[in-house]
Amino acid sequence: MNEQNIEQIISALYDMIQDARGLPLGADKCIVERDKVLDMLDEIIAQLPVELKQARTIVESRNELIGQARREAETVIRQAQEKAAELVAEEAIYKEAKRQCQEMVLQTQSLMADLRKASNDYMDDALRRTEEAIAMSLEDVKNTRNKFAALVEAQEKRAAASASEAGEI
Repeated sequence: MNEQNIEQIISALYDMIQDARGLPLGADKCIVERDKVLDMLDEIIAQLPVELKQARTIVESRNELIGQARREAETVIRQAQEKAAELVAEEAIYKEAKRQCQEMVLQTQSLMADLRKASNDYMDDALRRTEEAIAMSLEDVKNTRNKFAALVEAQEKRAAASASEAGEI
């Protein structure tokens, strides 16, 4: 089956069921090509996990980014502490080193906070888009079911009307 999005597949399923031949004496039953329907359902199932996999990938990327920032921060802090330890010999040099170390720690913490915020914003946006895509697909399925139910109800009313006309004859 060629690459189609979930909405197209559901629409094709709807059309296939709508156009299917009815069974004799079974107004609510029809004949469909089992293999085609199963292939379409397999395609839907195959595409849904892609969106979930994308969300998982985003979470892993975020965690990796935070871990990398943490490692970089630890390296910077360790380097700053080593530098401060070397400069302890003289009071002025020691005070300057301590100030620089604190400044580097603050810069690193600020960088970590910025990276965390950026990764959280990115993650939230990606999850929001995924949620919207899934919600849209769910809404399409609900609409299709409602249309299908209305079609079935109309067919049943026509069948009942035909039966009552036949009874009046």
